[in-house]
Amino acid sequence: MPLSLAYATDFPSFADTVFILPAGTTELPISAAADLPEPARQYVTDQLAAGEKLFGINQYTHRHYYIVAEEKKTADLTAEALRKAGHQLHAKLKADKVPELFINDLTENGALAVAEGLALTAYQFEGYKTDEKSRKAPNLQLLTLISPALTAEKVQELDYLLQSVYLARDLVNMPYSHLNATQLAQRFEQAGEEAGFHVEVLDLVRIEALRMGGLLAVNQGSPEPPTFTIMEYKPEGATNAKPIILVGKGVVYDTGGLSLKPTPNSMDLMKCDMAGSAVVVGVLSALAKNQVPLHVIGLVPATDNRPGGPALAPGDVITMYSGLTVEVMNTDAEGRLILADALAFAKKYEPELVLDYATLTGSAVRAIGVEGIVCMGTASEEVLGQLKQAGNATHERLVEFPLWDEYADHIKSSIADISNLGKAEAGAISAGKFLERFTEGYPWVHFDIAGPAFLTAPDSYRGKGGTGSAVRLTYEFLKKQA
Repeated sequence: MPLSLAYATDFPSFADTVFILPAGTTELPISAAADLPEPARQYVTDQLAAGEKLFGINQYTHRHYYIVAEEKKTADLTAEALRKAGHQLHAKLKADKVPELFINDLTENGALAVAEGLALTAYQFEGYKTDEKSRKAPNLQLLTLISPALTAEKVQELDYLLQSVYLARDLVNMPYSHLNATQLAQRFEQAGEEAGFHVEVLDLVRIEALRMGGLLAVNQGSPEPPTFTIMEYKPEGATNAKPIILVGKGVVYDTGGLSLKPTPNSMDLMKCDMAGSAVVVGVLSALAKNQVPLHVIGLVPATDNRPGGPALAPGDVITMYSGLTVEVMNTDAEGRLILADALAFAKKYEPELVLDYATLTGSAVRAIGVEGIVCMGTASEEVLGQLKQAGNATHERLVEFPLWDEYADHIKSSIADISNLGKAEAGAISAGKFLERFTEGYPWVHFDIAGPAFLTAPDSYRGKGGTGSAVRLTYEFLKKQA
């Protein structure tokens, strides 16, 4: 059972509690020392005087922990330091086998950030181990937040958002043996039922009828059929006249096709190539559960990419849903082919804005590492600025790449409208330039999440494996639009 959040106005005397103290605290406030005997109070005072930022004290019947906030250059970085403090606190709570923790915030707004870092650290993928120890639920089950700056609604909102990040992480962590394109669509249907948004799944026959040439071409070598899922959240009183559309790459497993990937440390991680689709369903779940008054549609083309049978071959020319022809120079540049069909399909909704998410290029990872998300697009500077602000607020930071006209030369083809492969340089940009050709008629932003979507080593509260990166960023942005 995943960790959950609750709100309270006070905490019991004998409860495991963490006190969040203002930056620069050198003396324990009375409100945080009421039940401490003198020796314990002196210990805490000594720790504060020594500049300790995180420590605890065992009172036998219960434990007190103390986090001292750090004053950073910006409020966003101050909040991130508290998330990381929540991550560090989790190790102590785990060692102490604490089942429930009260978070008593003596700063203005630290409780949500600490709870966020704690809860994201506490995430565990259920997995497939069968021994009893591995199946045992973690001790920590509940965080109860106490702060004059909070309401029960604010805490519930964060709880629903974290549940949606958990959903995204679960999907990314699931192997292809348990999550083919059909099973992914079924997971979307289940999420829609739980959160309250409509889901329609198009099967192979309907995809063929629509002539989605990119999705069908990538699917040619697979024994499993593709799916195209349309998820719609349209609450009464939505503040936007035209929908905002989220598009997610759903390559549930990628061998590279006939342009076979090298292995190890490449193909064995490719269960995560559908992380873009996980972002879409995660965001829709958070919006629906929190009843954000915004009309949002999610589109997910899904398939695996295999070299079997009549697989797409390098040099082939395919006709896309939009009517454009593409010379396929590399079958491992498949994500842009299925995204392109979805982006062209999005035009029928006359959208206000389209955002797409994909683990698209190794070039993005090489450029900025796993610390941020590459973005680019045709949306206004105002929209891109708002997205960057949301990225800073959630510490899912964005680095904008250019889409200058000259980059169109990178994807020229001598026999088709465009090629699916650019030059050796600027690979993330040429992929974005390819997608741009299918986004006529609406403003659009592309997010290449190849770096942070799946981590091979633990990184603070992002953990190891699927991170759910871009769910919190996008929710923060969309909430402001409403």
